[in-house]
Amino acid sequence: MSMWFLKLLGHLILITFLTALTQVGGLIWLITVFLSIKTKCKKRVIFPVFYLLFNLVLVPPIASYFGREKLPWFDVNLKPKNWFYPLAFRNYVKPELKNLLYSSSKASKTQITYLHGNFPFFDKFPLLPHLSHNDGKKIDLSFNYLNKNGNKTNKKPSLSGYGTYVKPNNLTTENCIEKGNWQYDFTKYITFEIVNDLKFDSNSTKTIIETLLSHSETQKVFIEPYLKTRLGLNDRSKISFHGCKAVRHDDHIHLQIK
Repeated sequence: MSMWFLKLLGHLILITFLTALTQVGGLIWLITVFLSIKTKCKKRVIFPVFYLLFNLVLVPPIASYFGREKLPWFDVNLKPKNWFYPLAFRNYVKPELKNLLYSSSKASKTQITYLHGNFPFFDKFPLLPHLSHNDGKKIDLSFNYLNKNGNKTNKKPSLSGYGTYVKPNNLTTENCIEKGNWQYDFTKYITFEIVNDLKFDSNSTKTIIETLLSHSETQKVFIEPYLKTRLGLNDRSKISFHGCKAVRHDDHIHLQIK
């Protein structure tokens, strides 16, 4: 097997990986390879420069033509759980959803922390590992927590924002796994780092959810059935069970608009 073929195969694998991870990373790598050949500059120098150029300057205005807007890296009302989500172009939503998040944060007087949103371009382009984050209308949000002194904090118990469940074991999880849906609590393996001195803030989380539900644009909120009961959430039309083919939703809120 020739060295040329191995290099080509390596590029194809990397392009596929970057496209699946960020949607536009594969294109950026193609540009990097082309410029590296033309300028003799190393790819490891060109790639991060062009990646940031696309992320911060070029993609946001183009995304607006696809009806999507970029969520902020940091804002007093709205921020990502960590830098991966905006760096990976996973922080794009419809303008209506962005406005709903801002107004909900202001109304509840609580900073909202977002996780996976959507990619900037094209409906139906999969945002792995999610089943439905492909039209700009869905986003995952973190619960709120209290620190060890019982005070409100913007910290979250896992680095990824996923996998630290309010109740480690519950009947829904057991039933779903028994039916063969092994992935149902898979997110417990992708926490990446856990802070153990935080406690679920049921009052603040309930306020956020009720504020989200109060908007006419809100179509669905997914949380675990036992958590809906625990928080005393009575909206039957907008709060529903996400089904066993998804993953657990007692570590985050899934919000989608009409």
